[in-house]
Amino acid sequence: MAVEELTSALETGRNETFDVEAVRRDFPILGLEVEGNPLVYLDNAATTQKPEAVIEAVRRFYTTQNANIHRGVHHLSQVATEAYEASRRKVQRFINARRASEIVFVRGATEGINLVAHSFGRMRVRSGDEILITAMEHHSNIVPWQMLCEQTGAKLRIAPMNARGELLVEEFRALLTPRTRLAAVVWVSNALGTVNPAAEIIEAARGEGVPVLLDAAQAAPHLPIDVQALDVDFLVFSGHKTYGPTGIGVVYGKRELLDAMPPYQGGGEMIASVTFEKTVYNEVPYKFEAGTPNVAGAVGLGVAVEYLTGLGLEKVGRYEEELLAYAEESLSRLPEVTIVGTAARKAGAVSFVVDDIHPHDLGTILDQQGIAIRTGHHCAQPAMDFFGVPATARASLAFYNTKGEIDCLVRGLRRAMEVFA
Repeated sequence: MAVEELTSALETGRNETFDVEAVRRDFPILGLEVEGNPLVYLDNAATTQKPEAVIEAVRRFYTTQNANIHRGVHHLSQVATEAYEASRRKVQRFINARRASEIVFVRGATEGINLVAHSFGRMRVRSGDEILITAMEHHSNIVPWQMLCEQTGAKLRIAPMNARGELLVEEFRALLTPRTRLAAVVWVSNALGTVNPAAEIIEAARGEGVPVLLDAAQAAPHLPIDVQALDVDFLVFSGHKTYGPTGIGVVYGKRELLDAMPPYQGGGEMIASVTFEKTVYNEVPYKFEAGTPNVAGAVGLGVAVEYLTGLGLEKVGRYEEELLAYAEESLSRLPEVTIVGTAARKAGAVSFVVDDIHPHDLGTILDQQGIAIRTGHHCAQPAMDFFGVPATARASLAFYNTKGEIDCLVRGLRRAMEVFA
């Protein structure tokens, strides 16, 4: 793909209310070339790229602030501690938590779900109890609950979806019983892009006295989050999918629940005192942050959520909705392409298959043109089984993508079809 071709294509975004060209300049990696072609990065559901402000914050931490936190009286330790705790407060504001102490830093959404499963779950779930999830979950919101069920004798119940990839909410309601101890539900499907009706799901569960964990790994980059308005019990998301560093994530939990839960890991920092006879645990959130945390990652995440908020989440959302609609319309014009997951409300991703081309082959051919998409089962094998496909190709979008890049994807698909014709 020629440089002038992409440059012309990117003109599509110049006159829109959302200034995508200005935003793109904040992301250094978008200027790369791959295989001699300008990078077209459409793998944002796997990880997002990082703005210069985040990169600089991490660099500044390591060059001017680096020290271990909470335990030191010297200057650098105090500076690092304040930077870390300031990021906790930034995340609190980002999701509108009532207290900063309701924000627990972990390695990512996966560890966050495991924390809830093995702490809250261990405290609450017994033989004969049930845990309710949906048919479109990421493996990270399946396997920890399977492990808990194996350990306790509980049963995993699955709320079904329809052929469009939409949760059947009435079926979900019907599966809420006096035996249900927790509902763990994805807000936005990474494999299908489906946006589940989080408020309706939580309200239904609340009516039966069932606590809810919301997997917001794919929601946080696209949707405003207000945990108080949702009245959700737990919410998790990953930093690296929210324009922040890798190796950092968030568990939100209502303070009264976190106070009652046992620690997930043992070690330094999560203790108030230790003797060989007894350990007294620290208060939340430190009770769940054993050992030295990813301080630089937390600092970078704080900057990332500030950057995202500064762009204007409503404006970002409108632009991304328009971009996704354009992508689906463009792909649907290709008769060889079948979109997998056609929910009425989607965010950030479109999955598809192309006649007679394996998704892995398709991804390879597109990569040779500088176009990065994701191919495979997307850590959602049960969803793939439901649709009767072993894998899909997935183009996932961010606010720095353009309609011109979607046009590049369509041209790349046509070239792949020519190769396999």
